[in-house]
Amino acid sequence: QSRLLNDMSLFFRHIAGLNANRAKNIIEWREKNGPFINREQLKKVKGLGPKSFQQCAGFIRINQDYIRTFCSYSSQHTESSTGVEGTNEKQGKKKSKTPVNVVLKPNPLDQTCIHPESYDIAMRFLSFIGGTLCEIGKPEMQQKINSLLEKEGIKKTAEGLQTTVHTLQVIIDGLSQPESFDFRTDFDKPDFKRSIVCLEDLQVGTVLTGKVQNATLFGIFVDIGVGRAGLIPIRNVTEAKLSKTKKRRSLGLGPGERVEVRVLHIDVPRSRITLDLIRVL
Repeated sequence: QSRLLNDMSLFFRHIAGLNANRAKNIIEWREKNGPFINREQLKKVKGLGPKSFQQCAGFIRINQDYIRTFCSYSSQHTESSTGVEGTNEKQGKKKSKTPVNVVLKPNPLDQTCIHPESYDIAMRFLSFIGGTLCEIGKPEMQQKINSLLEKEGIKKTAEGLQTTVHTLQVIIDGLSQPESFDFRTDFDKPDFKRSIVCLEDLQVGTVLTGKVQNATLFGIFVDIGVGRAGLIPIRNVTEAKLSKTKKRRSLGLGPGERVEVRVLHIDVPRSRITLDLIRVL
């Protein structure tokens, strides 16, 4: 599930791309360095490489109200700041992770469903509509979005941004929803098989029902009731498996949609499940 990074650390191990060790490292990093200011700081956590960041970043949110308060308090007790976080390693000690310079600046997009890979597109879209990050979730943002879409349409707008309709729809949702909005709150629980409750119960070929948790550029994460979301690679979300309505959405599958899937691969040590989409229920 989506988690607020500075509030729900005990649940990190259930997020795609994370495991018990990485969850522990995130907690230890936060205890040593203070709260995470933005998603980019996750790259500094030991054991959390580019692939893990790509998988987990879209599920993790940064509470902007909390960070604004923290930054305001910190600025009053700090004489100077470079604006860039260094490695803070003592000389003579072996570095456990390649140094990564991360700008210490809150990013309002970090509390949306928009994946960091799409931030550049989101900023260009904001430029298209004449919007700003300060307007995220406010009525004026929705008005500007509606005005552009009524004039250009979502397909033409997506083409102008050189992206897909699905990616643009996720961006629009993220910019329209207010801070702290979690679109999973009102979801009904999917119908899970009672005999399958953990990763070890799964077998290749097993057919399950689940609910879409999140959609990314590389695939769809689905909750199948085993404490770890499975991934449907984007290549497996084909037009033939979707209804006419979904086809018009450019192969879009949104959070909360019920799907029937088949288990293709299980990697127990890495807690990864690869799924194939059978149909949308």
